[in-house]
Amino acid sequence: MAIRKFTVTVTTGTATGEGFSPFLSGYIESIQYIKPGADPFADGVDFTITAETTGETIWSELNVNAAVIKHPRAATHSTAGVAATFDGTRPVLDRVALGRDRVKIAVAQGGNGTSGTFVIAVDDAR
Repeated sequence: MAIRKFTVTVTTGTATGEGFSPFLSGYIESIQYIKPGADPFADGVDFTITAETTGETIWSELNVNAAVIKHPRAATHSTAGVAATFDGTRPVLDRVALGRDRVKIAVAQGGNGTSGTFVIAVDDAR
């Protein structure tokens, strides 16, 4: 297992902004939002973080106010396409996998001319 980290800075124009990681392959271990001391996103910023090619949601959260680290997980399914659960109610989750895809970070309600940094940790299973 080798964990690699990729840093993406997103700057807003008129309250929205978009940024992309380089092409990645592996499992998303975590995404860290770093709120800078100068000109940070406004409190209540919204993040929609997806795989660019597939559109799979990696992390989507509204009204973020502070720096945070998330360890996103996705729902798993049986070979019949039915949601896998532990006991019929609690979903089985697993890491989000990327295969030569970019992480797309979309920011809304961040304020004009503000910025934030995201650190994406990927297990490339080497």
